[in-house]
Amino acid sequence: MSQSHPFDAAIALQAQAGGSFLGQTSPAYANMIGPYGGITAAQCLQGVLQHPDRLGDPVALTINFAAALADGPFEVRPRAARTNRSTQHWIVEMLQDGQVVATATVFTAVRRATWGGHEARMPQVPTAEDTRRTARHGVEWLNRYDMRFLEGHIPSRWEGQEREDSLTRLWVRDEPPRPLDFASLTALADVFFPRLWLRRARLTAIGTVTMSVYYHADATRLAAVGSRHVLVQAQGQGFGGGYFDHGGQLWDASGTLVATTHQVVYYKE
Repeated sequence: MSQSHPFDAAIALQAQAGGSFLGQTSPAYANMIGPYGGITAAQCLQGVLQHPDRLGDPVALTINFAAALADGPFEVRPRAARTNRSTQHWIVEMLQDGQVVATATVFTAVRRATWGGHEARMPQVPTAEDTRRTARHGVEWLNRYDMRFLEGHIPSRWEGQEREDSLTRLWVRDEPPRPLDFASLTALADVFFPRLWLRRARLTAIGTVTMSVYYHADATRLAAVGSRHVLVQAQGQGFGGGYFDHGGQLWDASGTLVATTHQVVYYKE
């Protein structure tokens, strides 16, 4: 993939002696404070994807955001904690100025042909082509995605009117269009606005603490999706004590589940 695409430029890593990689935060994926969390997750995964010792493709990733990532260079240190015959367990650290800002675990495996099926079924919704593109606004990373909301957009007025649920559904793809792969799918799993904002229509201070992505599609399936939109949805599950979580699903246009995600977010009032 050409680094002329903003996403590929953002996840570009330079190999160093000892198996580590150097990267640079991207202004194209700037958030309100620091970079968009989805791009940080993709950068950590990319350290594993580029590692010469990698076995198989990603099955699961969990990233923990230990500190705010500042604009500038960073180091990614992936390490294979254990390699079995067809599976591999990775530990990843992201550092700035010698301090850990994020940790991650990645599970990779050589997939085999088996029975399969999904109970998380895609809802009946209009196609991406029949859904109007949502106007861009706000922070810079939003300009990197073509978003077409079906329901659960960010509140237009912050008046504290509480909703009964925080369900969001939208079609989304990279902007400009880019073929889907494991790194871009990882970033897409974080496109959801904070569920607390939808439930309460209040600009509460928040920060993602941990995010997991589970990959239900292999590389061949992702390649078949190409640069078409995927349908994504998320809904909050529990709120209280300064933390909330949400669960989410991502389908391709044919209704095939390509990934699920879970996230825990800190909030302060």
